[in-house]
Amino acid sequence: MNLYTINTGNFKLDGGAMFGVVPKSIWNKINPADSNNMCTWAMRCLLIEDGNRLILIDNGIGNKQDEKFFGHYYLHGDDTLEKSLAKNGFNREDITDVILTHLHFDHCGGSILREGEKLVPAFKNATYWSNERHWKCATQPNEREKASFLKDNILPIQESGQLKFVEEKSGFFSENIEVIHAFGHTDSMMLPKISYKGKKIVFMADLLPSVGHLPIPYVMAYDMFPLTTLNEKKSFLTQAQQNDFVLFFEHDPYIECCTLQLTEKGIRSKDSFNLNEL
Repeated sequence: MNLYTINTGNFKLDGGAMFGVVPKSIWNKINPADSNNMCTWAMRCLLIEDGNRLILIDNGIGNKQDEKFFGHYYLHGDDTLEKSLAKNGFNREDITDVILTHLHFDHCGGSILREGEKLVPAFKNATYWSNERHWKCATQPNEREKASFLKDNILPIQESGQLKFVEEKSGFFSENIEVIHAFGHTDSMMLPKISYKGKKIVFMADLLPSVGHLPIPYVMAYDMFPLTTLNEKKSFLTQAQQNDFVLFFEHDPYIECCTLQLTEKGIRSKDSFNLNEL
């Protein structure tokens, strides 16, 4: 098995929204905001080469939305999905599986391309994996979460016939990939836990967007059920620290991975490093 970091570019989100009830005087030291209160975040995906399967976890924001949409998010940086795949010797046609942690636009926007008037799968040879409970949440959204679920990113996946669902009860995607389900950020988000070189690497998606979100009360205002997130974080961080998990961060602008340690303030980052240093 081989793992590759796939950087798809950076974007900006409101710092207050990203840190919830935490005051700006505190979070601004972690990820300084610009004059519009916006902070930079990565859209970092993970590619898993496992036997004859090439599995991509999430795929960034994509490029098919209009200028007005992208104007809200200040995309910047030189990284793209295509460049990152090519850097590691792959292209979109090589992907056999796409695991979508959840269907918010910054995680699944690269799933679909616009070709003229048509919306087509960006990974024509891949199976796209969601789960039945989350798919229902995304295709029948509540008013609060509706703006994060864009039909152009979601419905063409099902229409293509390439969509399959991970069984929530089974807990496993493959021999080397277990799926943890979380319910605070959005209903039934999937966190892949990968067995690699004797370690367990967990793709954190939006349960822990960054190292700065390790303190228990640091919960995003975007979360549908913040108290559920808080309890999920407590449980997960205890297990991760005790079992020496490696955390892979999708949105941290600087840090790809870290291990954990127990401190007087609670569980915090121990060692930070890039994935290729494992």
